[in-house]
Amino acid sequence: MEKTFVAIKPDGVKRGLIGKIIERFEQKGYKIIALKMLNVDNETAAKHYAEHVGKPFYNELINFITSGPIVAMVIKGINAIKGVRHIVGSTRPDEADVGSIRADFSPFSTMNIIHASDCPESAQREINLYFTENEICDTYQTMFEIISKELEEKNK
Repeated sequence: MEKTFVAIKPDGVKRGLIGKIIERFEQKGYKIIALKMLNVDNETAAKHYAEHVGKPFYNELINFITSGPIVAMVIKGINAIKGVRHIVGSTRPDEADVGSIRADFSPFSTMNIIHASDCPESAQREINLYFTENEICDTYQTMFEIISKELEEKNK
């Protein structure tokens, strides 16, 4: 099982897409183990986008992520980082796979609705940036997990 960080960006929140986006991950069988809405301050934004310092679009990233509330999540599942990024789609909505979040909801790449960690190191760094250990509810079981476990034991 792998954990990843996902943030519904200010444009997704403002457009009322929170439920539709979360539903995509839950329908796939991923488990949301942490969730909160917050305003990102400049200090947190700078840490989040530290790898982009000096790039021409850096200030635009900071301004956008701090322009309104985001919904931050930790999602857990088998190959969650790769799977979540597939559901999210390409950074450029016009290149995103049909049916992905960005293909369905994003008008252009600077307002692309959602962020998802790209590797285990980024996932851990971003999770730690937005959540304390106490805010992560990793011990509950979803109905999918309970039923799967029951079926597995029944078939033994």
